[in-house]
Amino acid sequence: MSRRVSKRPRPPQPEPQRANRSRAVAELLPAIGGAAFRRFGFVQSAIVSRWPEIVGERWAGISAPESLRFPPGKKAEGVLSLLVKGAHASTMQHITPEITERVNRFFGYAAVARVQIRQGEVAARESRRAPLSLKPAPAEMGQGLKAIVDPELRAVLESLAAGVAATAGLPRIG
Repeated sequence: MSRRVSKRPRPPQPEPQRANRSRAVAELLPAIGGAAFRRFGFVQSAIVSRWPEIVGERWAGISAPESLRFPPGKKAEGVLSLLVKGAHASTMQHITPEITERVNRFFGYAAVARVQIRQGEVAARESRRAPLSLKPAPAEMGQGLKAIVDPELRAVLESLAAGVAATAGLPRIG
């Protein structure tokens, strides 16, 4: 008995919608970086880029996340691998419960169940500081900016206010 397989021509697939515009490189990088980070064990690249915010400047200076690996088929209860400067490894071992709690708070769920520490040389990070304001905030701003506690945010807002105050009228084109 032979089966008869009919080969019907498939209807043509519509061409995907094109965005006929130029795109910024920053718009394209998350997709490229995301694939690279997933390949090396990071589900979210934010853990690498925001490590100082997660664990604090003190611990970020002596450690760096290497990978976050999950059990097969799960997206929780993973193992976070950290690279730590040699002499600080025992200190980091003592604060692993705090690191686990901070990373889980960052993700919003129990992403990390265990922290694995490896000794090695940690690359120095550039500290991203807000530029200091060269001019004081305009008098029109009053004491509103002085009440802001965060020095980086206050410096950025003072710089913005000084820039706005320095312009006279609408910008000229041409």
